Amino acid sequence: MEPQETVRTSLPGAVRASIADSLAAVDAELARRYPGDPGTRQPVHTVYVPADLFTAGTVRDWGDQALAALDRHAPDAASFAAVLGLPGELAEPVHTRVRAKLEREPVEDLRIDFEDGYGPRPDAEEDAAAARAASLVAAARAEGTAPPYVGIRMKCLEAAVRDRGIRTLDIFLTGLMAAGGLPDGLVLTLPKVTYAEQVTAMVRLCEEFEKAHGLAPGRIGFEIQIETTQAILGPDGRATVARMIDAAGGRATGLHYGTFDYSASCGVGAAHQSMDHPVADHAKAVMQVAAAGTGVRLSDGSTNVLPVGPTERVHDAWRLHHRLVRRSLARAYYQGWDMHPGHLPTRYAAVYAFYREGLEAAAERLAAYVDRTAGGTGIADEPATAKALSGHLVRGLDCGALDGAEVERLTGLGRAELDALAGRAAPAAP
Repeated sequence: MEPQETVRTSLPGAVRASIADSLAAVDAELARRYPGDPGTRQPVHTVYVPADLFTAGTVRDWGDQALAALDRHAPDAASFAAVLGLPGELAEPVHTRVRAKLEREPVEDLRIDFEDGYGPRPDAEEDAAAARAASLVAAARAEGTAPPYVGIRMKCLEAAVRDRGIRTLDIFLTGLMAAGGLPDGLVLTLPKVTYAEQVTAMVRLCEEFEKAHGLAPGRIGFEIQIETTQAILGPDGRATVARMIDAAGGRATGLHYGTFDYSASCGVGAAHQSMDHPVADHAKAVMQVAAAGTGVRLSDGSTNVLPVGPTERVHDAWRLHHRLVRRSLARAYYQGWDMHPGHLPTRYAAVYAFYREGLEAAAERLAAYVDRTAGGTGIADEPATAKALSGHLVRGLDCGALDGAEVERLTGLGRAELDALAGRAAPAAP
């Protein structure tokens, strides 16, 4: 071996130590504010069901209705692919996986709605509905029939409905505790947030509930629903949503875009309110930058065009929904809302086609990166790109678009290695 050449430096060690001391607070702040991906599975959608319509059979009923819509309006792989414009090589695998998903796990995330979908009710009626929701969720968890994620959307913390929202939240959480404790996958949604102080108030509610039941601090998190212009841009011209994430003190799990409330608050006419309107793109771009690196996930909104009626109308609605979901995925909004069982076939078709069509290219590039060579891809990827490539594969595995065996065959990497490359601290929830 060649003797190691002695190199010369000019800066004494004391300078490095002094620099480290001066940046210690910044290092701690970066670690606190930008912890990275939480390392858990993100659902591909959230299904909203009004509290008065929620039953023990809701999830299975949505799956059955979605399967019936497929049988009636696109009974085989070729016809379904033709409606959506899927390439021939994806027709069979996407159709097969969509049907299997609808039979096995039609809903990944369920939100029992006590807000717009439920409306104002007599207090006794909403009390009973909140207690009933807790009982049904606890029973479904015990029986193994609950979706991976489930919770409620309470009324907001504006003055007119504040007490009602707090009471419903209290009844629901107290009911879960009485039935055995807060389940894994519990999700709470705080709607119509306009000021960071409302987020601070929600944090206090969570803290007080945890104290009352001896729960670990931070056990209860919540999503912030972005439905007002004030949530995006404050009166001083600053991005309010970034303040909201900070005000949550690590409890914010997601930012959910509210298509129609936000569009209306910008003065967009009803005929033009959509997930792809310019005001929607602006709001979601601000949300995306504010949430980047914080571990707070993004969710796009919904379409109100329902796939109901004669086949021609269903096909038109399916094509619209499929296009919007694909558009969201390309823009890195990996979750959205579904408002009707007929949206489930196109939700999963869009998601599965997105991950499957990118499988071989992502796998080849990732394998080449791990081998420290550009291989035959013609691309020399950097660590950030490798993280994105592995993230694509991990999300595809989480939702059922991809199989572990095929991903390992193409990449030579197991799930733990993919999680590590994707920046996940722990394996995704099953």
